Amino acid sequence: MSVDFMRAMDKWLGVPGCLLISLLEFFLRPFLPVRSRPVKKILFLQISEMGSSISAYSSIVKARELFPNVEIYYFIFREMQDSVHLLGAVKPQNVFTVSSKSFLSFSAGLLRMIWSMRRQNFDAILDLELFSRLSSILCFLFGAPSRAGFNRFHMEGLYRGSTQTHKVVYNHTQHISQNFLSLVYALQEDPAGSPLAKRTISPEDIRELKIRSSKAEKKSIRDRIRAECPAISAKTKIILFNPNASDLLPLRRWPLENYIQTAIRLLQHPDFSVVITGVQSEFDRAAQICQAVQNRRCLNFAGKTTLRELIDLYNASDLLLSNDSGPPNFASLTDIHTLVFFGPETPLCYKPTGKNIEALYANYHCSPCVSAYNHRKSACTDNKCLQAITVDEVYRQILSRMLPVPHP
Repeated sequence: MSVDFMRAMDKWLGVPGCLLISLLEFFLRPFLPVRSRPVKKILFLQISEMGSSISAYSSIVKARELFPNVEIYYFIFREMQDSVHLLGAVKPQNVFTVSSKSFLSFSAGLLRMIWSMRRQNFDAILDLELFSRLSSILCFLFGAPSRAGFNRFHMEGLYRGSTQTHKVVYNHTQHISQNFLSLVYALQEDPAGSPLAKRTISPEDIRELKIRSSKAEKKSIRDRIRAECPAISAKTKIILFNPNASDLLPLRRWPLENYIQTAIRLLQHPDFSVVITGVQSEFDRAAQICQAVQNRRCLNFAGKTTLRELIDLYNASDLLLSNDSGPPNFASLTDIHTLVFFGPETPLCYKPTGKNIEALYANYHCSPCVSAYNHRKSACTDNKCLQAITVDEVYRQILSRMLPVPHP
């Protein structure tokens, strides 16, 4: 399903769906038994982008701290499930999926999943979504007595009904990982005291996860690169480019011509190479860069790794230059130096955590122009906030991290 189709379905079916379910819950509330029981089974519900699962890691850890012996479950689109398995924080058998490839398969799978999930008898569901009404509907249909999610309250924003038992405020001045943590903390609070969570959520609550690659794994991925590109030797420094961004928000892309010019300048250094990554559908975009650069040390590697192999590639490389998308979040699981372009969205909320991650941000007045309050739909058709970040600036930033600092 295309992003625009999903947006349309979420609007024209999601709004009346949330309204009807909210009315049904309101009229049935006096007749429903009040269930108070220990939290032993928590479902994390996330259906949008793969990178969000990295931001949810700290919340999974915190849930285990606050609720001893809790069993954690996760619900995500099947096409994105590898990001959850990569974390190793949820048992594989506890990850539930439904395919989003077509509307028919999605609808049929979802109907089957609803009955399956109700039988799981969850104690609580944490709705991690900001941009979907579907997740709010599913939280209610899955039948848990405690449902924590982001509520718009009196703010303009996405109407998602009123079936949440623990209504949490989305704080656009805090990192998304802290917002996810607020859902976990809310389960400990009196739901009548909305908006939740009424507490300080420290950045220290954000836990760092690192995935290490063995020498053999790093050698294997570099050998594959050298097999396709013999000009890249064992001593050549590898600079990774991710010139892509999901179809959800193509406005996040730094101009392709800028990537080309940056690659040309970097490859003037004989010990530098440029390897372009991405999924298979992004192969042609990566090929445009290689064709324009015309250098033996520029390699199109899009669609040639699994997610786990991509982690090995990050561990075996020297720097990643990327648009704001999933790859920088996965790169934060390693120690690779990472530069991420921001413009339509703010690094304040979405910059991946880690000491080696830095945002490239022009700080235009109109930026950020997408948020939880406008369904990530911007009026902008000319992302000057990203175009303002020059090739010269990016080139200097890369060299400062790639070349040794001369000693006086």
